[in-house]
Amino acid sequence: MNRTISIAPVRKAVVVEATPARAFEIFTAGLDRWWPKTHGIGAAPITKSTIEPFVGGRWYTSHEDGKDVVLGHVRAWQPGVRFVVGWEISADWKPDSRVEFASEVEVRFTAEGAAKTRVEVEHRDFERMGAAPGEKMRSGVDGGWTQLLDFYAAQVAREGKS
Repeated sequence: MNRTISIAPVRKAVVVEATPARAFEIFTAGLDRWWPKTHGIGAAPITKSTIEPFVGGRWYTSHEDGKDVVLGHVRAWQPGVRFVVGWEISADWKPDSRVEFASEVEVRFTAEGAAKTRVEVEHRDFERMGAAPGEKMRSGVDGGWTQLLDFYAAQVAREGKS
């Protein structure tokens, strides 16, 4: 008998003082300004973090050793509204390009008043990795997304509402 497992998604949110378009731009094109250089899976320190702004684009980090490490690929791209990327990282925090095992991260941007935006992150589909690895990854990213959204919100505050 095959048993289907289900692992709850990780959901986190933050409200920032920016329009949805600006909040989206800082999260994506501005990723390198707020994503910590210590949060990478390459062999050498990170020099730059990038999300290519189109479906099929890479989410990757560039490293001091000259190598790029792909963290995932863009699955949906709606500027100012949402984007979705595959999380092509194993439970052992190594790159894993097997799409069938990748979890998924969706980030949504919803206006809350004149110049405030609710930014919601949902990291889901951990069960694709299998029960034990999926639970391990879910546990690993649960607190991580809270910290990352704090870094992101601080960057939005520094860059202003423009």
